[in-house]
Amino acid sequence: MSTELASVGGNARPEVFGTSVERFAPSRILPLDEAMFDITACAENPAVIRFRRNERGRDFVVGDIHGMFGHLEALLARTGFDPRVDRLFSVGDLVDRGPASRDALRWLSCGWFHACRGNHEQLAIDSVLPDELDHWTQYNGGAWWMRLSRLEQRMFRDAFLALPLAMEVETDAGLVGIVHADIPPALSWERFTGLLAAGHADAALYALSSRYRIQADRDRLGPVDGGVVRVYCGHTPVREPLAIDNVHFIDTGAVYAQDGYGDARLTLIEIQPEPHRESSIRCDLYL
Repeated sequence: MSTELASVGGNARPEVFGTSVERFAPSRILPLDEAMFDITACAENPAVIRFRRNERGRDFVVGDIHGMFGHLEALLARTGFDPRVDRLFSVGDLVDRGPASRDALRWLSCGWFHACRGNHEQLAIDSVLPDELDHWTQYNGGAWWMRLSRLEQRMFRDAFLALPLAMEVETDAGLVGIVHADIPPALSWERFTGLLAAGHADAALYALSSRYRIQADRDRLGPVDGGVVRVYCGHTPVREPLAIDNVHFIDTGAVYAQDGYGDARLTLIEIQPEPHRESSIRCDLYL
């Protein structure tokens, strides 16, 4: 592992994870104005994608979904989401544990919905290896995968491989970064995304799986600099959205409603034009 990552507790190896509403169905959504939502990738590598500022509508970022797409539909309807002009960004972990994981492919086909790759998408990608498949499907919520045809599995893998490891969104307040798990405290955003775009394996592992920042002595941490005003992450469930300097953790454990946690919620943050406005929906009720 590189010195840059190891110096901040970068021994971040993949953990053993196991641990009446108006419907907002993607199948009924209008296509986007492609000129307005142009995308530019870093170099020719899709590991990092930058989105230009939304001049006509609003932008939102949502925490880990984990198959709770019915609640996401309800939350978007509650906030008046308009797919003709608004965009929705995801910190990743679209699938596993929840009831509608196979809907992820349909959501990813919507031009207004953009997701980072999470560690659970990576589990699907890695499931071509028999040992990885067995561990994922038995202990990490991947049982739904075994009900797919081989063609469907290939379609999901292809879609997940196409997901970036980080996204950048231009807003009125400045550049906003989105990554699934974390960014090393010793690195600027610019340096981190540069490593991701260069295919740096340790940086990718950190982006997908680290919990260092949220578990560390926060007095020793500082804000992420390097051109971003805020960074949004998921991966580590928190009872309330948690800000550590300018890094916001917004996985409020939606899927754990199935295990009886009454505080489980799906959290949505408006990032444009409002710089940070929170909305959420409780997930202890069936939708």
